[in-house]
Amino acid sequence: MSGTAVMVLVLAVGTYAFRLVGPVLHGRVELPDRVRVLLSAGAVVLLVALLATGALSEGGEFAGWARPAGVAVGGVLAWRRAPFAVVVLGAAAATAALRAAGVA
Repeated sequence: MSGTAVMVLVLAVGTYAFRLVGPVLHGRVELPDRVRVLLSAGAVVLLVALLATGALSEGGEFAGWARPAGVAVGGVLAWRRAPFAVVVLGAAAATAALRAAGVA
């Protein structure tokens, strides 16, 4: 077995073990309220970081202004509680329109 296959197997086992911890420990571990607040804030920070990374960079470099503008349009539509399809299509349309206009 190659080193890559072993690594994939180890990561798969680790991933499933990590996912199994939640259902197994549910009801057995009581978290303090402060920890619950921090975990909730941590999830939001993680999602914002992923959004910023995906929206602003491509291949380790700045992705251009069209993509962040499209993400901003999608964010505004989501904030205004537009349906999910409208959010996605609005963001894609804004990005496409800016790129068609020559904004990279």
